[in-house]
Amino acid sequence: MQGLDGTDTRLLSALARDPRRTVVALAQKLGLSRNTVQARMAQLEKKHVFLSFERRINPVSLGYPLMAFISVHVQQQKLGQLAHDLAGIPEILEGYGLTGSADLLLRVVALDAEDLFRINGKILACDGVDRTDTALAMGELIPFRIQPLLERGSGDA
Repeated sequence: MQGLDGTDTRLLSALARDPRRTVVALAQKLGLSRNTVQARMAQLEKKHVFLSFERRINPVSLGYPLMAFISVHVQQQKLGQLAHDLAGIPEILEGYGLTGSADLLLRVVALDAEDLFRINGKILACDGVDRTDTALAMGELIPFRIQPLLERGSGDA
């Protein structure tokens, strides 16, 4: 864990277990002063250690029960503008550049199959997209987690 010491790792581990803990509660749990915890949290924020709060909101609660992964094959010279255009489609939750047969992998949500068809059409209409391949997510088997990495990264977590 580059740039993180044992105290940082302990703090992150406590936050991973209970993200709603206050600074005072974290300080008590870890045997640190409130000022130390606040300073550490500020440094971790500066290092971009924390992901956005949005990641913790379930799209199903917003009325989007269908999740899919769309592999996108693109014209590489148009990738920069394409990424900007794709970011304008609200149902695209995240996108990654890839090596291999596809160029992008998008995680999208939809109201139903018909809505997914509409979203796929919007993606295909973007300048620079050659084709897409869509796979429906049948269920989350391993949810996003960080605790195993924190435990692996330090012997005292």
